[in-house]
Amino acid sequence: MNEVEAVKDLSKVPLISELLIKHHGQHFADIWDLGINLALRISDLLDVKFTDVEGTHLKLVEQKTKKSHTIKLNNKAKSIIERRHLESPESVYLFQATARNVKTIKPLTRQAVGQAFKAIGEIVGIDLSTHSMRKTRGYHVYKKTNDIAQVMKMLNHSSPKVTLRYIGIDQEEQDTLSDEIIL
Repeated sequence: MNEVEAVKDLSKVPLISELLIKHHGQHFADIWDLGINLALRISDLLDVKFTDVEGTHLKLVEQKTKKSHTIKLNNKAKSIIERRHLESPESVYLFQATARNVKTIKPLTRQAVGQAFKAIGEIVGIDLSTHSMRKTRGYHVYKKTNDIAQVMKMLNHSSPKVTLRYIGIDQEEQDTLSDEIIL
């Protein structure tokens, strides 16, 4: 099994969104766009309820770590959430499953999202999965700030080594950054 990647070429991020709309619908593109902007694990992203949004912040308890997490929503994230709520005011979950014969209210499955992302990844030539959103956000925050502690905090990781490996920064890139940033 190939290791999934961060999308390192920023021009591919909107392309992936466009292809998701074309091949899988707006629902999946919204998951991609919101995931890129929030850097949540897919289980947490799909579990977001409209009631978790409090003004300009999203408040949740991470499923994996059981820690409370508050995220300031940027304009793109707010726009997606507002539009989704206007389109589906009766929904409980931001990404609610829409099967007609299902009597329980539940979010879309991670497997469905993973299949859609994998298919689009094959089109653009990147090994995409549901982790790619977090990895992409972490990678570009790191490239912009060179602040691994901030990326670690955002991703809720315990060590710089884990975070660097997770976002795909290899030794060569670390060496390049060392040469480029001279104080």
